Amino acid sequence: MNWERRLYLAAHPLAYPLLRGAARRGPAVRVPGVGVVVNDASAARAVLMDGETFRKDGPGSPGDLWTPVLGPSVLLNMEGEAHRALRRRLTELFTPSSTEELCARVLAEPLARLRDRLARGATVDLVAFSRVVAGTVIGEVIGLDVRDEADVRALFERGERIAATVSLRTRRLSPSQVARAREVLDPLGGIAARSYAAGDESTVMGRMRALGLAPDEARGAAAAFFLTGTETVATLIPRLVALLADSGTLGRVAADPGGLLDRAIEEAMRVATPTPVMLRSVHRAAEVGGVAVRPGDRILIATHNCCQADGAFDLDRSHPPELRRLWFGAGPHFCIGYPLAMAEVRLVARTLLAAAPLRITRRAAARGVLIPTYRRLAVRTERAPA
Repeated sequence: MNWERRLYLAAHPLAYPLLRGAARRGPAVRVPGVGVVVNDASAARAVLMDGETFRKDGPGSPGDLWTPVLGPSVLLNMEGEAHRALRRRLTELFTPSSTEELCARVLAEPLARLRDRLARGATVDLVAFSRVVAGTVIGEVIGLDVRDEADVRALFERGERIAATVSLRTRRLSPSQVARAREVLDPLGGIAARSYAAGDESTVMGRMRALGLAPDEARGAAAAFFLTGTETVATLIPRLVALLADSGTLGRVAADPGGLLDRAIEEAMRVATPTPVMLRSVHRAAEVGGVAVRPGDRILIATHNCCQADGAFDLDRSHPPELRRLWFGAGPHFCIGYPLAMAEVRLVARTLLAAAPLRITRRAAARGVLIPTYRRLAVRTERAPA
């Protein structure tokens, strides 16, 4: 069994076989208690592009799940003109150039420590380090000045506790789950509000104020960025390195990072699928992958199934148009944080590849997590210590 399959089975020992079994039933299949599961990339993209028929703010949608926690005005639970207006204002904060500058600035110290440890021949747990990276960047986004690695890990674990309450069958959080999620997020919202009030435009929250976002909009956006922006990066970095090592292509990418690294990251994202499923609510009668759907139906886009149809990790694979970056969505809800995630992963990967050849010395799969990942992935350079 390859390690990617082990990760999924460790995270979802019952749900994962059912999800993969659905892939054998055709482009789409109605599954009792779950909804209409979409397994085909073309059908999935058609759903994501039609925001009038398939929405994020109805029964069984992300809005149904997260609005009680985050409030009504965050991108992941909005549609229509209100969504477009908020997205236009936020997009300026997440351009490739601005995210690269942000990451280079706030990750300079962690990456220097990583280079030093590798140069000394020390073994590095990429899971722990990736959590530091994700927590440090999101801390900067919401206005939290964290430099101590223990504090950063604690910040990351806040989001992990919330994500662990959600499963493939979850339609709504219970009142106790909502209360726990708010308990975790409220202190962060307070920090974001103070950063917003300070109005320093060198910070993301200050820029939100300058762009005209209301305090509640900025606070909700900060909470949403925290929930969606930590685990994606933290889970992908170890899996990227493992996929390169297991496929025998790590040395090849290390020799030409300028030409191959972005390609390797995109292929790793396809295989790892940082968003294994996406939810939509049907608002008018339609057809998805040959299955008739009606208002109130829940659509579960099995992004993982769509991506796995193209096979195992292959550095030379070209992604067809219908699959291109599907794991970050499509159309009006394509992930606004994509440039930020790429900037983080690219910086860390370049640092690691500069220490190649690398060897994985120990690894273990994580259990009881929403996004499959490693519990530990230890690496060290095979160069002589400096």
